[in-house]
Formats: sequence, structure tokens, C-alpha cells
Amino acid sequence: MEARFHHRVKNMKGLCFLHPCIVGSVTSSNRMEAQQASPDSSSEECTVLEALPDKGTALICSQHKGKVSVLYCLACENSVCEDCMNGEHAEHPTDSLENIVDQQLAALQDRVDSAKNRLPQIREAVQSLREILQQLNSQRSSIEEDIHSSFSELHKTLDTRKSVLLMELEVTSGLKQKVLQAQLDTLLQEEAAINYNCSLTGEALDGENKAVILQTHKDVGERLRDLASQGLPLQPEENDQLDLMMEIEGLRKSIHNLGTIVTTNAVASQTEASGEGLEQCIVGQPATVIITTRDKSGGLCKTGNAIISAEVCTPDGSVADGEIVDHKNGTYEFQYTVKKEGNFSLALRLYDQHIRGSPFQLKVTCSPDDSPPTTTAANAASTGSSDGGARKRSAKSPGSRSRQKGVRRAGSLFSTPKKRVNPIEDDLIFRIGTKGRNKGEFTNLQGVAACSEGKILIADSNNQCVQIFSSTGEFQSRFGVRGRLPGQLQRPTGVAVHPNGDIIIADYDNKWVSIFSSEGKYKAKLGSGRLMGPKGVSVDQNGHVIVVDNKACTVFIFQPSGKLVTKFGSRGNGDRQFAGPHFAAVNNNNEIIITDFHNHSVKVFNADGEFLLKFGSNGEGNGQFNAPTGVAVDVNGNIIVADWGNSRIQVFDGSGSFLSYINTAADPLYGPQGLALTSDGHVVVADSGNHCFKVYRYLQ
Repeated sequence: MEARFHHRVKNMKGLCFLHPCIVGSVTSSNRMEAQQASPDSSSEECTVLEALPDKGTALICSQHKGKVSVLYCLACENSVCEDCMNGEHAEHPTDSLENIVDQQLAALQDRVDSAKNRLPQIREAVQSLREILQQLNSQRSSIEEDIHSSFSELHKTLDTRKSVLLMELEVTSGLKQKVLQAQLDTLLQEEAAINYNCSLTGEALDGENKAVILQTHKDVGERLRDLASQGLPLQPEENDQLDLMMEIEGLRKSIHNLGTIVTTNAVASQTEASGEGLEQCIVGQPATVIITTRDKSGGLCKTGNAIISAEVCTPDGSVADGEIVDHKNGTYEFQYTVKKEGNFSLALRLYDQHIRGSPFQLKVTCSPDDSPPTTTAANAASTGSSDGGARKRSAKSPGSRSRQKGVRRAGSLFSTPKKRVNPIEDDLIFRIGTKGRNKGEFTNLQGVAACSEGKILIADSNNQCVQIFSSTGEFQSRFGVRGRLPGQLQRPTGVAVHPNGDIIIADYDNKWVSIFSSEGKYKAKLGSGRLMGPKGVSVDQNGHVIVVDNKACTVFIFQPSGKLVTKFGSRGNGDRQFAGPHFAAVNNNNEIIITDFHNHSVKVFNADGEFLLKFGSNGEGNGQFNAPTGVAVDVNGNIIVADWGNSRIQVFDGSGSFLSYINTAADPLYGPQGLALTSDGHVVVADSGNHCFKVYRYLQ
């Protein structure tokens, strides 16, 4: 009733129910406005609130002019006069108009009070946000100063080294020049002396004057003999070598990767904790709590680096020993040990704010038998989702996350270039790689291919090369030189193997596709001048090269010679359109399967580019995608898709119906990219976020 009354008052344009002691006069223009009420006013209403100048503050019934409304019809929620009550409102329940006004005044006052009670909370939140904004700006300014300072120091160091090299060059070349110049001066002096004395002797011989000849022999002959027999430095006493050795490429790569801005989107109000360590632990034995960070929408954070603190306190204030381990996938592990029994408080904080459920009440006992059979309601709820905060501890590099069941254990976080034994029984056979630039190391690996000879090829995008491994994970070779000339690689993203053994590489930044021999020797390129940003490549049953142009949202089909066979697709959301397509695969019917990244779907076309079907939608359920990437097809026509945003691998039949997942729970994926089927029927996937590739069992 109050809501309807309030709505009616709102539509009366200034006329309202008021207590008789505060009702004021309403002009005739107000009455006109009241009679021209809002479009939802009804003709069935028999009373309009108004007041006449000669009636003071009384409310006058519009249906019975001159009659004062003193009652309120509860059924119609309107004020009425006595004539109204003798008419159509005769059987309606009524109450005193004054009582109703008093009630509604009280209700309005309660609502005002309730609204005002929120003001302290709002002000506190505003103050907190202002402090965070101030701290954010302060951090930004501080980091900006650090960047300027660091690079200024680097400039100074480079300038100093430049001066040292120039000085060293000057000294070294000067010493060499001094030796060579002295030798040159000596030889020139000897040459001049010989020429001079020979000239004098020649004049004497030409004159045939015996006296002159005797005198010349006496004065010059001895000198000529000495000049003729004198040992001269005829061989160079110094060389001209001056070389500069500078490892520019290594330094350039180091500078390219110098520094990173570290942050997360995690918020304390959505971050939760789980594990037995929230409820109980045994004296002297380590206990564990898993903290899962989430963003403002409740989505799982993908990287580590959050500033988390944790402390276990007794009522007297003492703190237990503990350590936070950053799993680098958005989850953190707090490991602690308590040395005495009793009731404790476990506080978990994110950015100095308690996460959900924090602080938790913790029971410490001497043995498992002493532990309580049930947990408190607060802690029981927090095992699924909890709130809290911790002692500051930040990580330095982003890592992996898990969208699958279970939490990654600390021992499975770090990639190695060697084969790993799977610690948990699932489909993982082994993983290869870690972050780096050496053999068997990767930086943003993307495309994957497998050939009948049992080789696995990886497009190592940021290392500008392709690395080749055996089917059992042993490194065999790699090739690729960074550059923008034919035969060089700038950003290889896709790789495929032609039936003739040639290796086909999509080079996103060079905007062409390069063809190399099976030994890694450059042969040709195709698509130059047509492609804008090729991402994935594949080969169909005719030996044609299928290129997925991510930037142009178009699929190109070329002959190996470079001749364009056909192309299809454009930017958009339609069946024949794409939004950032990634990779391609071809089935036994020569049908082309494309992953449509931003449209969260997979689309199938025939060899001529005619649309056949699509499947998938945005989400986390079975058959849904969050930006699909890699794709492969088995001998039965089943389609295997890397679900990048959901960090999983799904399997569908040829018509797009969901079949199953590949179990990746033991060592969760983080942003999988390229997919391929090996010659022995296993699935190999580029786990780009973990800087490795993994091989899984796949039962066809």
C-alpha cells in the first residue's frame, strides 16, 4: 500500500497527502495540473487531492465539490468524503485520513532513517577507495621514477662503456701507428741518403775528372758502402688489425625483455580459502591452506604476484611460523606449524584486506583423535569460499593457473627441459620445456605439428625459431634466424608439415608463409602482399596450404607454388565470418575446421570454402568455449579443440557434439595454443602459459 501511495503522490505533480497541520494552500493551476495527471492515472478514481483557498488546509473531494475528505478508503487507497462513503465506497473499509497520513509520514521517516544509516558505510567505502586511488597514483609515480632512474643509469653505463671503448681504440691504434710511423720514417731517411750520395757519385763519374773521382771516393765511397750494407727494417714491425667485438644481439634481446609491470586484478571480497588448515591442525605438524584469488566478478585470476599475508595468532598475541608459496597460477599455499594446542585465529589478507571468511577460528590439538568431529558453520562455509588477508609477500614473475578440479601442487609448477613423470594418474604422458632461449626452452610457443616420421615441431614465436623433438620428447634440432628478409623469421605462430616433407611456417609479423626443407633450409615464401597476419597453417588432402589470416579474418588456400586457389571469410559474427580466427585442421573428407577465437566457436567448411556447420558458445560448460585456439582431427573424424580461456582440451564428434575432456588435472594447462596428433595417436599441445609442450594419451 505504501508503495502504491507513494507512486500516486509522485504522479500528482506537487499535490500530496499531508498532515492537516502542515498542508498548505494549492492554487487553481495546481488543480489543473492534478486533473492532467500522468498517463497511468485512471478515470475510475473519484477523488483528487486538492485544497481550496477558503477551506484552509483541508483536502477537498473533486467528485463532490465543497466536501472535505476526512477518510481514507483502504481498498482504493484514496482519500474520500462522506458522500463518497454513501456511494460507491459504501462497502469499502476506511480509516481516518489523519491516521493514514501519520502512518505514511512515519513510514517515510523510517525510510529516510534507513537510507541515512547507509551513509557511514558509503563514506567509509569512499574513503577506502580514495586511499587506494591515492596509493595507486603514488605507486605509479614511484615506479615511473624508478623506470626513469634505471634507464638513466643504463644510459650512463652505456656512455661510460662507450668512452672506455673509444679511449681504448685511441690508445691501441696510437701505439700501432707510432711503431709503423717510426719504421716508415727510418726507411724514408735511408732512401733519401742513398739517392743523395748516388747522385754525387754519378756526377763525379760523368765528369771523368781524376781528381774529382779520387776526392769523391774518399768522401762518398765509404758512406755508400755503409748504406749498401746497413740492415734496414724492411718487414712490418706492426699489423693493422683493429676489430670490435660486441654481442649486440644478446644485449638487444636482454633489453627487449628488460623489466615488467607486475599486478593482478584480485580483490579480497571475492578471494576464497580452502583446506583442512582452516579448521584444525596438529601440534608440531605442518598444515596447509589454499588461497584462490578472484577478480571483482568472481572469475579466477590467471597469474600470481598478489600481495598476500597470513598469520596465526593465539589469544595472547603470539604468532605461529608460516610461509606463503605462490603457485603462479592465481592460487597460493599457506603452510604453517603451531607448537602448542589451543584455540587460534587465522587471518588471511589480500592487499591488507581480509578475504572472505577471515579471520578463521582454528583448533590445534595434540593428535588427530583430539580434533572435533564437526566444524563451525563459519569455517565449513569458508572451505568452499572464504574471505581474508596476509603478511606481504609478492612474486616476481607471472605463471600458470588451473581451471580444472584440484589445486596444483608446488612440485608440479616448474617446467624442465627433460621428460617428467606424471605424479597423478591422468592422461599426461610427459611435458617438455621451460621458459628461456636455449635448446628445449621456449618463449611464447604457439603452433604445433607432428609428422609421420614421429617428429614433433614447435613454433617458438618469441625466440623466432622452430624446434624439433622426437615423439618421446628428445630435442633433435632447431632452425630460424630473426629478421624480415626471405628465409628469416620474425614471429612464427603456425607450423605444418607437407606430405613431401617440407615445413610450412606462418610468420605473423612478416605477413607471409615460409617454406623450408625438412632439414630447415629455406625454399620459398607465399602470400606476401596478400596476408595481413597469418596465424595457423595446415595442409589439405590435395597438398594445398591452408592459411588462417588472424588479422584479416580470412582463410586463404594456396598451392605450394604460391598460386592462390581460393579464399573465404570476413570480419563479423556470421556463419562465414570470423573474429580473430586462430588455427585450422583438415579431416579425411577434406573439410576445413577453423577455430573462431572471439566468436567462441568452431566452424567447418568444405574445400571450396562453403559453410557446413558450427558449434560452441561462450561459457565454461561442456561444449562451450572461452576463446578456442588449437584444433586437430583424428582418424574417426572426431575434433579435438584447445579451449584457451578455460585452459582445457575438449573432444567433439564430427557433427560438433561434445564427447569428453582430455584429463589435464595433474599438471593443469594455462592458455593452451596449438594442437596436433602424433603418429602413435597421442595429443600434443602447446602449453604457452607454462612455456612447455605436453603430450597426452588419446584413446581413439
